[in-house]
Amino acid sequence: MRILAAALLACLPLTSLAADTYGPRLEGFDYPYPVKIFAFESQRQPLEMAYLDVAPRGTPIGTVVLLHGKNFCAATWKDSIAALTAAGYRVIAPDQIGFCKSSKPERYQYSFGQLAANTHALLAHLGLDAATVDLVGHSMGGMLAARYALMYPQQLRHLALVNPIGLEDWKAKGVPWRSVDAWYAGELKTSFDSIKKYQLEVYYNGQWKPAYAQWVSMKSRMYDGPGRQAVAWSQALTSDMVFNQPVVYELPRITVPTTLFIGQTDRTAIGRDLAPPALKATLGDYPALGKAAAAAIPGATLVSFDDLGHSPQVQDPKRFNAALLKALKDAHR
Repeated sequence: MRILAAALLACLPLTSLAADTYGPRLEGFDYPYPVKIFAFESQRQPLEMAYLDVAPRGTPIGTVVLLHGKNFCAATWKDSIAALTAAGYRVIAPDQIGFCKSSKPERYQYSFGQLAANTHALLAHLGLDAATVDLVGHSMGGMLAARYALMYPQQLRHLALVNPIGLEDWKAKGVPWRSVDAWYAGELKTSFDSIKKYQLEVYYNGQWKPAYAQWVSMKSRMYDGPGRQAVAWSQALTSDMVFNQPVVYELPRITVPTTLFIGQTDRTAIGRDLAPPALKATLGDYPALGKAAAAAIPGATLVSFDDLGHSPQVQDPKRFNAALLKALKDAHR
């Protein structure tokens, strides 16, 4: 019943909280651009997908859709949105169902196919179903972007994958399976310190900058707030999705022109905490995973950042955005 009550709270319209904690839909955390809501039905229930729709400055040259990672939100793209809109792109950045400012239903069959269909419905709602767009996906958003490219290739002009996860099958390699209940129990232990420790070790190669703290707080304060159980449950369900739906086997079927942006110091691997030490040492080898993915995707281009990790757009926005804009320009020739 407590989970149900929290889940119902998570589906309420967005409000503000006068506290240091955030609500289950990130109430109390301000995004850098106005948040809009796409209301739709999925799996026999009404849902709300929050999204940013930022107009270009100057002459419009296209539309870029940005897909966030599992530990991120649309707001994390703020520097990239600024660079893209300055260059003339309209930018759409949704929060997926189960994440950030979007609904967190208690019962939902999460799959990358479903999230891709939800995103496609949003773009159709915005009148972009007959247009070609550039799709950029980071981390879990990279897995989603790959699925979207497989389902709706005719809609995409270019696909950019930024340190995508799912480039290896952790379960097949021997990482132990865990139940959704086990994922949930682990999520309930989430705190600012636990998130920072994980990101410092896995994302940033031991190099911390104060600017990263805002994104840690963005996530951790949802766990400190009144909807922590709804947040933890959604994260548990999506962790199960990520672990059990690797995209690596289907990379050769991607037909959209693709650029991979790979921070070489990244060591992200879902479930590595349960892996035996010898196996753990081999997981998340992004220098090798990036090269293998680029070789698997027909005609793909690999852009490497030797000194950056899981989130190059956060670590060095200027360098990443310059590389992204160049890839988009090259793709449009």
